[in-house]
Amino acid sequence: MSALISGSLAYDVIMRFPGHFADHILPERIHQLSVAFMVEDLRREFGGCAGNIAYTLTLMGETALPVAAAGHDFGAYAEWMDTNGISRKYVRVLDDVFTAQAYINTDDDDNQITAFYPGAMGRAHEQPLPVGTNARVGIVAPDGRESMRQHAAEFQAAGIPFLFDPGQGLPMFDGPALLGFLEQARWLALNDYEAGLFQQKTGLKLEAIAARVEAMIVTFGGKGSVIYAAGKRHEIPVVKPGAVIDPTGCGDAYRAGLLYGLLHGCDWETTGRIASLAGSIKVASRGTQNHRFGPEEFIEYFRSAFGYSPV
Repeated sequence: MSALISGSLAYDVIMRFPGHFADHILPERIHQLSVAFMVEDLRREFGGCAGNIAYTLTLMGETALPVAAAGHDFGAYAEWMDTNGISRKYVRVLDDVFTAQAYINTDDDDNQITAFYPGAMGRAHEQPLPVGTNARVGIVAPDGRESMRQHAAEFQAAGIPFLFDPGQGLPMFDGPALLGFLEQARWLALNDYEAGLFQQKTGLKLEAIAARVEAMIVTFGGKGSVIYAAGKRHEIPVVKPGAVIDPTGCGDAYRAGLLYGLLHGCDWETTGRIASLAGSIKVASRGTQNHRFGPEEFIEYFRSAFGYSPV
């Protein structure tokens, strides 16, 4: 089964700061900030929301179809996608810009400071959502502003149900624009901070937002997640990871798990648990696309964690 993944492709430069950001920031001088963090580790990884989600969904045995834009430096990423069986059919390569670049610095409390250069992502709307793919579901994940608008409208026009995941793109939209996305999307995914910002921008309480979609998923990192659907509140437990190595990309792995559950028609308790397990597996690996498992192996992990088969 296939899913269309609208979102960014990016190179991630991931750094680890051996300390706490808060110890080096003077609150009374925050308006005049000048600080450097000496990092102990630096890696260049393949990332971006579309790439990360597609990677994990492919590991689960499904067909992920990223709809995205990349730049003239896409070569290494293209080889990576080919090696891992991820389609590049709907990736538009632009020769006059770089692929998006994220510079992510994480401290010992898992706080993150990120600088992001959008590059080709800002023109991702030049790649229209494909039709005739037989995709059963889709997702609009963080990407260029116009791309998110355009692909949401195209999903709606094509009659393909999709998950709206504004993520770090949420600040680009005002309240009316966000409510417009809810009229188009079938499901909504947010982390707890984004849920607060979504309420502030729209003027709606969480329950009122949830009432506008079939399901709203709110994640709380290591504290689990909650799914609001059909007037019910489903508490989704955390799956204890084998190790806590790197939180970067866990949200994308979680969303791949949501898509897997939706593709298979799972109930929301099971779908949330699939997503929780996917995020747990990812956190035990450095980078966003270095965790490994096969479809049958994932099912066994799920049985071990929850005592039943998800599909």
